[in-house]
Amino acid sequence: MRLHRLDITAFGPFGGSQTVDFDALSAAGLFLLHGPTGAGKTSVLDAVCYALYGSVPGARQSGQGTHLRSDHADPGTRTEVRLRLTVAGRRLEIVRQPPWERPKKRGTGTTLDKAQTWLREYDATTRAWKDLSRSHQEIGEEITQLLGMSREQFCQVVLLPQGDFARFLRADAEARGRLLGRLFDTQRFADVEKRLAERRRATEARVREGDAALLADAHRMQQAAGDAMELPELAPGEPGLAEAVLGAAAVARSTARERLTVAHCRLTAAESAQAHAQRTLAEVRELARLQSRFAEARQRAERLQERSGAHREAQQRMERARKAETVAPALELREDAEAAHRRAAAAETHARGMLPDTYADAGAAGLAAAARRAAEELGGLESARRAEQRLADLVEERDGLDRQERADEDVLREADTWLAEWDATRTALQSRVETAQEAATRAEQLAVQREPARRRLNAARTRDELAADLEEAQRRALASEQAALDARAHWLDLKEQRLSGIAAELAAHLTDGEPCAVCGATEHPAPARKVAGHVDREAEEHALAAYQRADERRTEDERRLGLVREALAAATAEAGDTPTARLAAEADALEQEYARARRDASSLHAAHEELRQAEREREQRLEARQQAAVRAASRLTRRETLEREQSTLEAELAQARGAATSVAARAAQLERQAALLTEAADTARAAEDAAQHLKDADARLADAAYRAGFDTPAAAADALLDDAAHRELQHRLDAWQSEEAAVRAVLAEADTAAAAQRPPADLGAAEQAAAEAERRLREAASARDAAARCRTELDRLSTRATAGARALAPLREEYDRVARLAALTAGTSADNERKMRLESYVLAARLEQVAAAATVRLQRMSAGRYTLVHSDDRTGRGRSGLGLHVVDAWTGRERDTATLSGGETFFASLALALGLADVVTDEAGGVRLDTLFIDEGFGSLDDQTLDEVLDVLDSLRERDRSVGIVSHVADLRRRIHAQLEVEKGRSGSTLRQRGL
Repeated sequence: MRLHRLDITAFGPFGGSQTVDFDALSAAGLFLLHGPTGAGKTSVLDAVCYALYGSVPGARQSGQGTHLRSDHADPGTRTEVRLRLTVAGRRLEIVRQPPWERPKKRGTGTTLDKAQTWLREYDATTRAWKDLSRSHQEIGEEITQLLGMSREQFCQVVLLPQGDFARFLRADAEARGRLLGRLFDTQRFADVEKRLAERRRATEARVREGDAALLADAHRMQQAAGDAMELPELAPGEPGLAEAVLGAAAVARSTARERLTVAHCRLTAAESAQAHAQRTLAEVRELARLQSRFAEARQRAERLQERSGAHREAQQRMERARKAETVAPALELREDAEAAHRRAAAAETHARGMLPDTYADAGAAGLAAAARRAAEELGGLESARRAEQRLADLVEERDGLDRQERADEDVLREADTWLAEWDATRTALQSRVETAQEAATRAEQLAVQREPARRRLNAARTRDELAADLEEAQRRALASEQAALDARAHWLDLKEQRLSGIAAELAAHLTDGEPCAVCGATEHPAPARKVAGHVDREAEEHALAAYQRADERRTEDERRLGLVREALAAATAEAGDTPTARLAAEADALEQEYARARRDASSLHAAHEELRQAEREREQRLEARQQAAVRAASRLTRRETLEREQSTLEAELAQARGAATSVAARAAQLERQAALLTEAADTARAAEDAAQHLKDADARLADAAYRAGFDTPAAAADALLDDAAHRELQHRLDAWQSEEAAVRAVLAEADTAAAAQRPPADLGAAEQAAAEAERRLREAASARDAAARCRTELDRLSTRATAGARALAPLREEYDRVARLAALTAGTSADNERKMRLESYVLAARLEQVAAAATVRLQRMSAGRYTLVHSDDRTGRGRSGLGLHVVDAWTGRERDTATLSGGETFFASLALALGLADVVTDEAGGVRLDTLFIDEGFGSLDDQTLDEVLDVLDSLRERDRSVGIVSHVADLRRRIHAQLEVEKGRSGSTLRQRGL
């Protein structure tokens, strides 16, 4: 980075516009920024920092930025800082204007104008400035990316505050750690420590969960095994728990198998005893059956003998019934006629009983006429029926409205429930979108970085090629310069010789009597004569021409050397001092990171689509809720219409139904009345016909009874048996014969008669013995089943415990490995002898690099006396820190930097600052820092030390750097010719450049 020009307007103590030409100051390599106290020396550096980062260093920064405005500025002049610089091979211009309370254009008072920022880049092709951005954020990111440093790093590396490094030298390890942590951004190593600690806790929790699950299985196995298993007295997380549980489980499984074998033997014995008891019980039951069968046959024979008289009467009754069967048709005809007469009379009586008393004496014709009148009245109720149906429809419609209202309430409740969770749902979906968007943004940023990385890599390759060309161009330039010097010396020698013999050359043109061109005399008594080797004008002109040709060749070679140097400087400015291989590796890493960012950003469309679907569902829910509200309003109007129509219909129906509860009831009454009258008329006519049929049947029955041999029809009817009585009597006769034959058969059986001769069977004792054997069998089977379940459960739990222990083994190994790493990075491990945390270890390495870089300059400043070394020895009872010691070559002893004197502390801190600038520059990606500022501290140096320090600073020009010294020391004004002086006055400070 090289500063070219700084323009300041109404900034800090500068009331007007001031300009700093850093190109002119940088040409001297070393320049001085001086002025009275409070004049604004630091404000110049603040302006540079503000132009780059939009804020000033340290405690001078403020939230609003209005403190930057000069109190000396005209109210109508806006504060502005304009900086032109070259960084990474790009020539940029940054313009920043902080917020400004300007006077209102109309009326009194002020109005606040927002901050403005511009970033422009010089295009060498068109030789014009082109705008890049006006966004504060974009410009800040672009500058930070190009410089590779944050504002804090820039203020610590480019604006070297000597007071801070003096404190750094005397600070303890913790304070050094804070400063180095800000400069080198070691937060990622602290994150590694935190991540390992979290992973250790998580793995430990998983191990404990696995041990707890193993112990739970052990408790279940103990419950299943009973007293056959003892649990190990170990807690979750203790070593050897799995082995102890699996050993106890093996013992319990062996005991369970032995118990199962014993239960199998007992069950076999119980099954044999139960089978014998069952066979004995079957034999006793068969004997008891035969004995009971014989006794029952004897009893049945005795009962047959007792019922023999009734059997003969039944036979006689069956004979009379056969004779009466010839009279049966006449009897059936008479009974049918009598039954029909009774039914008709009963129907007539019943039908008349259903009528009012006014129709008691009416005949069939009168009843028919009344029925016709009721039917006519029923026809007049048809319109009332339709009205009643309409009323029912209205009630049904109102019920439908109620159901719809309940459904809409469900819709509203569901929509409200879903919408209540909308914010959480949208936040989660937006978080996914933002994560993918961040990845997309990161991919875009990396895409922007890819081209600079490629350019830088190409520039590095060009740099390597030009480095070889530079040596050849330098050799030719030196040769042509030497040739030009030789030609110039030769020409000057000839010129001097010609001047020495110029008198002879002038005398050759003298003529007597003519005046001398030199003195004007006309007499020439002793004119000079040419000597041997005289140089004339032609020889001098030939030497001059040779010198001019040699000088032109020198100029051409120097021009070519300058072109190579410029090309090399441009390539070096683009690529820095970083090796080409490292740049190639960084470019490859950038490509890989870009590919990862693109993969992470690929889910952006899906996340957007899911968010849009959720938003569409929300719109649908809102629309459903709105439609439900619209339907609710419509239902209210419809319900009012239905209520009015219902009121009208109810008034109409009240008149139509009369005393009935409804029109339908009134119609039913009329229908029933007409039906009853019609039925009564029909039954009256049927009763008259049935009476005539009964008289005819009586005459035919009397004739049939006489012919069958019965005195009266009643005697024939008494002898006649109906089907049921006939079947029952026949069944009795058949049953008698069957029973008699069966009894004879049983009494004739040999085994039954033999069983009757044996003692009575003891069935109770046999059943009790069989029941006892069954009970013992059930107990043995239950014991066998319990033992089998115990063995199965133990096998299952043991298998699960074995699998759990097998799965827990690699997890325990992982925990041990992670715990060792976490303890190592946290500095609590026994392997970490110095008790250094990972972040402290990295910072110690950085501090060691800084000390090595600072020692190179410190030895020159101290004439080889002092060397800075890093020490990671433990301090006190704490952990190893970030110690910094100085080795004194005069004493050969190493001591703490806090023991240095004031002057020694200054040049030690200066060397440390320059070394830190080199290390941070390399850490930032090799961004070249061509302009540095050193703030105060030179007053504590003696003349000799000051000369050595200035020699070191002046040596920075070898790397094409310019160094600005900010100091009050008057002796520096005599030693440093290029100066930027700050003069303060009542109207504000001004800047003046001297010695350029």
